[in-house]
Amino acid sequence: MATHEVFNQPPPRVDVDEFGSNTALVDGVTRYDAAWAVDDLHRIGRAVGTEEFQHDAERANVREPRLVSHDRHGNRVDEVEYDEAYHRVIRAAVAEGAHTAAWAEPKPGANVARAATFMLFAQIEPGHACPVSMTHAAVPVVAQNDALAAEWMPRLLSRDYSGELGGGSGSGAPKSSALFGMAMTEKQGGSDVRANTTRAVAVSGVDAGDGSYLLTGHKWFCSAPMSDAFLVLAQTDAGLGCFLVPRVLGDGSRNVFRIQRLKDKLGNRANASSEIELDGTVGFLIGEEGRGVRTIIEMVAGTRLDCILGTTAGMRQATAEALWHVRHRTAFGALLVDQPAMTAVVADLALETEAATATALRLARAHDADASADEVAFRRLATAVEKYWICKRGPAHAYEALECLGGNGYTEAFPLARRYREQPVMAVWEGSGNVIALDVLRALTREPLSGSGDNYAAFDAEVAMAAGEHPVFDAHLAATRRQVAEVVASDERDAAASARSLVANLALALQASLLLRTAPPAVSHAFVESRLGENRGNLYGELPRGADAAAILERS
Repeated sequence: MATHEVFNQPPPRVDVDEFGSNTALVDGVTRYDAAWAVDDLHRIGRAVGTEEFQHDAERANVREPRLVSHDRHGNRVDEVEYDEAYHRVIRAAVAEGAHTAAWAEPKPGANVARAATFMLFAQIEPGHACPVSMTHAAVPVVAQNDALAAEWMPRLLSRDYSGELGGGSGSGAPKSSALFGMAMTEKQGGSDVRANTTRAVAVSGVDAGDGSYLLTGHKWFCSAPMSDAFLVLAQTDAGLGCFLVPRVLGDGSRNVFRIQRLKDKLGNRANASSEIELDGTVGFLIGEEGRGVRTIIEMVAGTRLDCILGTTAGMRQATAEALWHVRHRTAFGALLVDQPAMTAVVADLALETEAATATALRLARAHDADASADEVAFRRLATAVEKYWICKRGPAHAYEALECLGGNGYTEAFPLARRYREQPVMAVWEGSGNVIALDVLRALTREPLSGSGDNYAAFDAEVAMAAGEHPVFDAHLAATRRQVAEVVASDERDAAASARSLVANLALALQASLLLRTAPPAVSHAFVESRLGENRGNLYGELPRGADAAAILERS
């Protein structure tokens, strides 16, 4: 008698159009002026939904990057070796413009189309998204230096990809493309980059060109150390400066870039992070000495948005995998999805994902080249607010989705264990919770925009567009406005103590407003009543009585 017959297990979730099956994403792309990209996004959605792409995503995380410090003859090379699966994944993402397409053709909706592309790839394999994101965000920084822009911009905008550094002995030809990383964090400073001790000394006559600098110091976190160039903060006589540090110099020789070790991380295993030593390392100043933070802030703004996009992509993966499971698995005589307690859980996961998706795409549209002064003010505050909230919601969301799969979810054979470990990195990267909350206070109180009102006025005008749509929302909006006034009038310590609560309320106000204006009532009302009402739940699955869970799930 056979004892091993497999039944009541969901079939593999493969050969799915990950774009077309995500109604909220399709709707948002069209709404925010990127309908011209829909055909390409369907094609990308089908590509990342294949069994082959999913296998590469898994393999890139299992066969982790390896540091090669020296070649077999004893020469220092400081290279990171990746499995070919990783190269296939990132090559596909770069070929589709997930990195810099929005800069190459900056028309209305360009950042929306790029955001959707980025999210589709990051949904399946998030590790490669780190260098893709940093390359996107490096463009406006490099553009501040005409000479560097002339050299690097064609490579940044290229859709070619090579995993080789290029140059070195026997080859003086530069690569046709480039990926960028960053190295700001030092062990004694963390988020306090002004405490950095890495020094930069101006020199002339260096092989890399007159006016370059030599950098010496230790960086505690260098993201994607296999990249072709890095934006680095270092101290000059006038204070922090921002420098472009290439891995390969103009004559084809290797710049001094000593990778001391790769970080052993909780998640993000497909992507290498490292500690590095700079010792007379050639760098090129971007902007002015002493204004390095102001110079690099453009990059931070871009990568903070991508933290939102990456977390949202993870929410979509978690929701899709949970729904696939409960729609195919039976227990106690019925499909799991038809059992009310489970229906409420997966519908709530879908609500969270749709709110994040609507917010991410709205923010992407605000980053387009045609953004007005009010849009710039809105995105300044809203990006920080939602980076805090959405990225903090990611880990708990991934856990709840994992639990929907039961024991399967807790195993490495299914992608949600990997996703659960992945989600916290977006909350830590580019400013963890307190750093972001304090930055929101700064945006509220210290950065008025002359002639167009201030950041909060632009944010409030956006949120208020849903006023009158739901009484619970109206009450929340009024309470949040009072809280803003109280915090702004407080002294610095009291304001800081209230910052996290304020940011959460601002984030929920924006998400609720967007859903009330763009989503069906079944979605928007359930979100408002479960997140803003007096009976708001503490855990997923605590939907208000009367919520139309079936209608919510129909969109997922």
